[in-house]
Amino acid sequence: MQSFRTELENPVVEKDIIDLARKIELFREGKIHEEKFRSLRLARGVYGQRQPGVQMVRIKLPFGKVTFKQLLRIADISDEYGSGNLHLTTRQDIQIHYVSLDRTPELWSKLEQDDITLREACGNTVRNVTASPDAGINPEEPFDVSPYAHATFEYFLRNPICQEMGRKFKIAFSSSEKDTAFAYIHDVGFVPKIKDGERGFKVLLGGGLGAQPAIASVVHEFLHEDEIIPYIESVIRVFDRYGERNNRNKARMKFLIGKLGLEEMVRLIALERTANKFKTYKINRDSIAEPQIPAAVASIEAEDSLAYEVWRATNVFEQKQKGFYGVWVKVPVGDIKTDVARKLVDGIKDLVADEMRITANQGLLLKHVRPEALPALFKALNEVNLAEPGFDSLADVTTCPGTDTCNLGISNSMTFARVLENIVFDEYAEFVDNRDIKIKISGCMNSCGQHGLAHIGFHGSSLKAGARVLPSMQVLLGGGTVGDGIGRAADKVIKVPAKRAANVLRWVLNDYKANSIGGETFHQYYDAKGKDYFYQLLKPLADLTNLTDEEFVDWGHEETFKTAIGVGECASVIIDLVATLIFESEEKFGWAQAAFNESRWADSIYHTYTVFLSAAKALLLDKGINASTHATLIKEFDEKFVAAGEFPLAGTFNDLVLQINQNEPSEAFATQFMEQATAFLNQVKEKREALLQA
Repeated sequence: MQSFRTELENPVVEKDIIDLARKIELFREGKIHEEKFRSLRLARGVYGQRQPGVQMVRIKLPFGKVTFKQLLRIADISDEYGSGNLHLTTRQDIQIHYVSLDRTPELWSKLEQDDITLREACGNTVRNVTASPDAGINPEEPFDVSPYAHATFEYFLRNPICQEMGRKFKIAFSSSEKDTAFAYIHDVGFVPKIKDGERGFKVLLGGGLGAQPAIASVVHEFLHEDEIIPYIESVIRVFDRYGERNNRNKARMKFLIGKLGLEEMVRLIALERTANKFKTYKINRDSIAEPQIPAAVASIEAEDSLAYEVWRATNVFEQKQKGFYGVWVKVPVGDIKTDVARKLVDGIKDLVADEMRITANQGLLLKHVRPEALPALFKALNEVNLAEPGFDSLADVTTCPGTDTCNLGISNSMTFARVLENIVFDEYAEFVDNRDIKIKISGCMNSCGQHGLAHIGFHGSSLKAGARVLPSMQVLLGGGTVGDGIGRAADKVIKVPAKRAANVLRWVLNDYKANSIGGETFHQYYDAKGKDYFYQLLKPLADLTNLTDEEFVDWGHEETFKTAIGVGECASVIIDLVATLIFESEEKFGWAQAAFNESRWADSIYHTYTVFLSAAKALLLDKGINASTHATLIKEFDEKFVAAGEFPLAGTFNDLVLQINQNEPSEAFATQFMEQATAFLNQVKEKREALLQA
């Protein structure tokens, strides 16, 4: 374990990083249970890779905003600690790979020097808050949603209510009714609205992708801007209490709504309003500083006028700020080598504003470009091979890393994405500017590449042919954005060998060209034909009676395919989980006390609430009971201990714990709740000691 010294002025961040270093050391010594350490590590943006002994580090960039200085800092970090590559993600983050676990605290400390965090980039937390990348410059937007996304990020970062949820929680803000942030597939999604001169949002609840996609439901046609953060807080409180914790495949918000029903979910959300830290929360509309506008430059002639005109037609748009242009940068498979990142910044820094946005389809947006600077910008991008036309078109394929680095990848997605892009450029040039059809690929069913909302989607899988296994792709069709919070989940149509999946694209596009009625969108064409039509169309590609040896080798590989889904680290020790939970209860009480001392009553109360739960869980686990939700845990403790006479309380455990949503977050209630938690924890420790002595 390497020691390091932080040079940070923020004591909260410094404590976080030092705590990570200490927990890594305890894990190495076998003093922290593997699952507990995994949870802590993930909440610090450190994710196990497919390759043993190294980590992926996810850098959290709220709504994809990154300055030149920050990008250069991340490039330096990737060179020093990783593989020299930057991977742009569909949640507007940057990932670096092949990082030693022991060096992650030092890496984090260096990132924070430029105000870049890893905190809660992974794990069962509020993930990166995303937004339409063109927010602030979109000519069609009612107002800039960037300050709202930023405020949401700040409010929930390190917030006690969302540190140990049953599953991750995703939030998105679209800039207009075109819903380019995909609000409809988020746990909570927002589309901006103006009503009677007031700002607000259409609110969507319970969307998600994965193996079982769900389209979010509209719960507010208009929610005033001052109410959105309290509303999100209420939703998270309900999710934390009632959400599944044992079966992660059923633990997302969409499953909780399916279990409780939307009406009951809305009722429970309303009940939490009493406990919220704020009843209204005013957003600072000026929180996002305007980037410095580049000075005027002399115009130059484009070296390749045809390539320039195609690029300008597909990758450039006029901003709402008249006289300035936004420029989309297509980044193949979302990968930028660090040397390319440095050359990119050096080439464009005098031509664009010092603020880029990472896009949900793994590209970049450059802002405030003067029209006379466009030829020079094209030249600078072309010199680093980032001037490909067709941004966000059929020729711009979204993909996750797949089997290149991901533990869960089943088959290759990165090489396959490049193959499909080449097919479009080489064989279907007329589709290079077609933004009606999107192709998205994931290496498994979990949809990190967003295949579930693609017009033409693929996810990695496998097929058996006799005694042999071959890489395959599940084909999905008909998904995509409709607009104003309405979307479509793609249908699973057929599974084909991976090496034949390129022909799926050819066959579908050929049929679309031949059989769509003039002017039909892809959705209209798909709906008119129906799912079975495409199953029959593609069925010959699924025939396994005529396989070749090449089809047992995945894209980008030379060896014969085998399924090898990775596993996480193993501590290789046995730990007393009950004792660990009691220790955690004491640690959480320390957090409650610290928040109380700083007059953060709501935070102190929530930490105290978790003290009750962890302590009760310890005793239940001693009886072999592992409750799947906090609500179930409370019920089980009442039945197995209080009602059975094994743990005397003045009332029920339910009434004791759920005082949290019956009281305003005041100093008086925080004091009372902590006193009750102290008595309860001492009683649990006495009970545990008696059991050990028995």
